[in-house]
Amino acid sequence: MRLRLRVWRQRSSEGAGRLVNYEVEGVEGGMSFLEMLDLLNLDLATKREAPVAFDHDCREGICGACSLVINGVPHGPRTATTACQLYMRHFRDGQEIVVEPWRAAAFPIIRDLIVDRGALDRVLQAGGYVSVNAGSAPDANTLPVAHQLAERAFLAASCIGCGACVAACPNASAMLFVAAKLGQLNALPQGQPERTHRAIAMVEAMDAEGFGNCGNHYECVAVCPKSIPRDFIARLNREFFRAAMIAHEFASPPPSGELEE
Repeated sequence: MRLRLRVWRQRSSEGAGRLVNYEVEGVEGGMSFLEMLDLLNLDLATKREAPVAFDHDCREGICGACSLVINGVPHGPRTATTACQLYMRHFRDGQEIVVEPWRAAAFPIIRDLIVDRGALDRVLQAGGYVSVNAGSAPDANTLPVAHQLAERAFLAASCIGCGACVAACPNASAMLFVAAKLGQLNALPQGQPERTHRAIAMVEAMDAEGFGNCGNHYECVAVCPKSIPRDFIARLNREFFRAAMIAHEFASPPPSGELEE
């Protein structure tokens, strides 16, 4: 298979970027998208040209590092699929493929296809933890959790924090990511001590990092490689309302007397 690639090249965050045309030959249908980029880089190295920089780690759809926008879609055209698990048999011989990095103000480009997703880590540091020592596995089983609730929390925990939801959203919103983290921790007994603080702290951290608000486009749901459902966003809004208006959990206390009004 022979492919025509248009790849975003950018030396650094300060430099200007542009799409560069390449041709790749000898691509097999059983290759993953990242293996196809490896083939391109082997050819570039042979020609003593700088290889294309891209993020990757597990290549098993677990870590979420493979942050590529392929033909305008984060992680490419297949639903519930990370870029590292996208195989070249889903493309046609001679097809043109445009490869770009995540596009969001909160994700500055480091080089070529690599962006800095540290903003998601800082949102997690604001409240994505539990202070309760749950002990070892046998100790944890002494705390009963309803099966339906455990399944719901597990679904939320499947979020790998890749940032595709941000890249797909017209507002560059991280609501689905934050909603998944709250949906996991706030649902379980171990997450109750920080429940109200977590909702406020993570939403405020999300705003401070420059992520936009949810506009109910749900492009995030369409590209999520782990199929996190959109109703988690509604639950996040309810958690935030509960924390701010009912539990009076504010990061900065309102002026004296305002709460009584």
